[in-house]
Amino acid sequence: MTNPLRAHSSLALLALFVVPLAVLGQADEPREPDYMKREHSLVRPFQGVGVILPHWDFLGNTMVTSNYIRLTPDLQSKSGALWNYSPVMTRNWEIHVGFKVHGKGTELFGDGFAIWYTKERMKTGPVFGSSDHFSGLAIILDTYSNHNGPHNHQHPYLSAMVNNGSWSYDHDRDGTHTQLAGCEVRFRNVDYETLVSIRYENDILSVSTDLENRNEWKSCFVVANVELPTGYHFGLSATTGDLSDNHDIHSFKFYDLDSNINHDEIIRRSNIIPNAKTFEAPREHKDDPKPGMSNAKIFFILLFVVVVAAAVAIFAISYFKDRNARKRFY
Repeated sequence: MTNPLRAHSSLALLALFVVPLAVLGQADEPREPDYMKREHSLVRPFQGVGVILPHWDFLGNTMVTSNYIRLTPDLQSKSGALWNYSPVMTRNWEIHVGFKVHGKGTELFGDGFAIWYTKERMKTGPVFGSSDHFSGLAIILDTYSNHNGPHNHQHPYLSAMVNNGSWSYDHDRDGTHTQLAGCEVRFRNVDYETLVSIRYENDILSVSTDLENRNEWKSCFVVANVELPTGYHFGLSATTGDLSDNHDIHSFKFYDLDSNINHDEIIRRSNIIPNAKTFEAPREHKDDPKPGMSNAKIFFILLFVVVVAAAVAIFAISYFKDRNARKRFY
């Protein structure tokens, strides 16, 4: 017969080994972002009271529905924006933005939208519907190339710009003179929600995308030594000009990555001036050279000259024939 005391001792001894191993196993599991803060997030269904959207302001042509927030419709000369109320008092963070950009255009469409982390909010302007000379970070998803000359990349194009308020976004050059980094992306006119992840941790900015509905992130770029202050605001904006698209936001999720950051550190970082150590100094803007005449234009000009010359010749022949006929008559 088994001794009860010996059995209890064996179980206790086994527990001493099993429990630590279980704890170690849990510690080795991959960790999700710490937690989502609702005051900086937007999750469907979007439920507003009248024209009020909890924690967010919107302006321009923005339209709120239960399933998406449309910054612009697929119409010319429209602009819209969405801005979070609360300043971000977190040093390290990550955001996931779900969106869809779609429209009737197959060859020509635009212009794209921007995700902002800036000092000022609710300011309209020429940079994808928001103000120029901003202070902070812009993540730009540009769908149309405004540059007349050749790029070293195709559009749509995702890029980042860090600004201290003194630089201008060169829209005519698609911001390539002041961009921090970028990558080509394909997100327009797909049947599913596309995603972009922006992670800022220990002064490292990482941007990834999920554009193929695979539920996995693909790195776009990683840039170290990027200093961003606390206390800025998140926003999104879009604009259309002669070309247009629907720019729809499906979700905006903010994750707090801070673990051992004290209050004094948060306050100290609020005085930082946005900068990037590896940032390339903006180059001088040069106007595009005036394009020469196309072959089609040259052809129509020559055709016009030939037709005019033929008409003049016919008129001259007819005139002289008539004149000679009158002389014989007299």
